[in-house]
Amino acid sequence: AGTCRRGALLGYFGERLAEGCGNCDLCLDPPESFDATEDARKALSCVYRVGQRFGAGHVIDVLRGSKSERIQQLGHDRLSTYGIGADRSAEAWGSIIRQLIHRGYLEQDLANYSVLKLTPAARPLLRGEESLVLAKPRVKVTPVKKEPKRKGVAASLAEGDEGLFQALRVLRKRLADEQQVPPYVIFSDATLVEMAALRPATMDDLLRVNGVGQQKLGRYGAAFLEVIQDLERFSPI
Repeated sequence: AGTCRRGALLGYFGERLAEGCGNCDLCLDPPESFDATEDARKALSCVYRVGQRFGAGHVIDVLRGSKSERIQQLGHDRLSTYGIGADRSAEAWGSIIRQLIHRGYLEQDLANYSVLKLTPAARPLLRGEESLVLAKPRVKVTPVKKEPKRKGVAASLAEGDEGLFQALRVLRKRLADEQQVPPYVIFSDATLVEMAALRPATMDDLLRVNGVGQQKLGRYGAAFLEVIQDLERFSPI
């Protein structure tokens, strides 16, 4: 289900659809495809070179040759994969990496800062034993309205926020099960409702959501931002 929105979301949480749902916008209007073999190898190689210890954002920064202080401190500007993807935008690389996750070449440890790791399926692709066709990135950037913290949130969600709220609940349940704690210990429903309404784009934005403190931000922030960005900023394919 490489071009199915529901399949993409399920794949993000480790589940697979044998075929598209046939009802979502991506099934009804499939994106164009392209030979992504070389780009996929670049992304997979970069995940390997950074030690399979970082999330998608850092991998993309290395691919695009970011000159950030963190990359220089880690010595990642000296890696063979540094800057090899400078010809593509961060949004395009984000789409490619998400597709690699959904297709089973990468896995994402949501309980550990969304760290990316190679799966056994990545080996033949890296060795040049197979090729890969992916969907061309559909990048839709929506400006995020930054608002100060509010004391409460509306009792009901706006129509367009329900899907994101449910995705956040799925992530919360998974984290709670892994840590053997009740879901509300991760975040309350009210906090998830506010996340879905405000759609924070950065860690600073997320910190402005009621119920998100520094400790929970550090522990869970990256994972929740990944879900928000997948459903809000980019097509999740």
